[in-house]
Amino acid sequence: MVNETYMKRAITLAKKALGYTSPNPLVGAVIVKNNKIIGEGYHHKAGELHAERMALADCKESPKGATIYVTLEPCCHQGRTPPCTDAIIDAGIQHVVIGSLDPNPLVMGNGIKKLREHGITVTSHFLQKECDEINQVFFHYITTKMPFVALKYAMTADGKIATKTGASRWISNEVSRNHAHELRHQYSSIMVGIETVLQDDPLLNCRLEHGVQPIRIICDSRLRIPLESQICKTAKKYKTIIAYANDTMEKKGILESLGLTLWQLPDENNKVSLTNLLEKLGQNGVDSVLVEGGGSIHFSFLESHLAQKLYIYFSPKIFGGKEAKSPVGGKGISLPEDAFSLKLLQSEVLEGDILLEYVIESTQRSKDEFCNPLPL
Repeated sequence: MVNETYMKRAITLAKKALGYTSPNPLVGAVIVKNNKIIGEGYHHKAGELHAERMALADCKESPKGATIYVTLEPCCHQGRTPPCTDAIIDAGIQHVVIGSLDPNPLVMGNGIKKLREHGITVTSHFLQKECDEINQVFFHYITTKMPFVALKYAMTADGKIATKTGASRWISNEVSRNHAHELRHQYSSIMVGIETVLQDDPLLNCRLEHGVQPIRIICDSRLRIPLESQICKTAKKYKTIIAYANDTMEKKGILESLGLTLWQLPDENNKVSLTNLLEKLGQNGVDSVLVEGGGSIHFSFLESHLAQKLYIYFSPKIFGGKEAKSPVGGKGISLPEDAFSLKLLQSEVLEGDILLEYVIESTQRSKDEFCNPLPL
């Protein structure tokens, strides 16, 4: 008889590694024998032992005949670490309870097949919804080869992200801002457009004590980034990519000498191609992007159907002013039926602010149909 308590414990363990495993998935494992947990573990970091091997190493007694609960199908291929199926077979585990199937083509049901071929009972799809939720970034990345993209902004009750003078510090409260840094820790990169750099001069780092620093990505078609900006001054401390379309060789050389990485990715309008940028990020192992830009870049991601999630920090303030900026700009849509559809995942009160998390439900287009009117 399988028990939800043990799989929920495995999920809790997996979440401990949020932000550390990229581009690998979050995985937790719990080994049970005679209705007692005898070992547990989770995947800590890419390149280190997987959850199943960590749990086996933690066993207080022989795992022979035991049941292992694992949030993701055990791998059956040699990567940076040996196959977990081999470790499970060698340990004499009798029953494997799996939450999510692994969409990685190197696994994709083969892990289950191998276990069953060795006489091990396998129960799959157990608490699959809960297990799937913790690996939405991995599933998207492994199946599309493109980073999972989330848009994030803070806005007032009247939908403003700045006052009529452009001032924006602070719309959200300190609790919300700390939560935003947790997102920077969890996502492997953070992206803004050049207008955000010119107006706010942000540092774009994670300020949590043990937080992982995201790769900073600036969309800057004409390399307008000021050499005295915080981004340029800290380029040797924080990995930074500038995506551009047109350059002057002199400015490009100066920026590279400061430690910035430059990628020339023009579209047909001589702007930064978001599609090509995401493809190149995926090719370089970047599995997720947190977009914290202004209205133009947000609309471009929505119109191009390149974003999967939206975080909104809703503050109980009113700015007013027809010149005050809104979180989504661009050319907008013409008809209500063309609106970008959202599905609420969850809401949370953060000491007065409200955090809303949405799935962006707009239908994905083929890559050939992607448009990119990014005015950067």
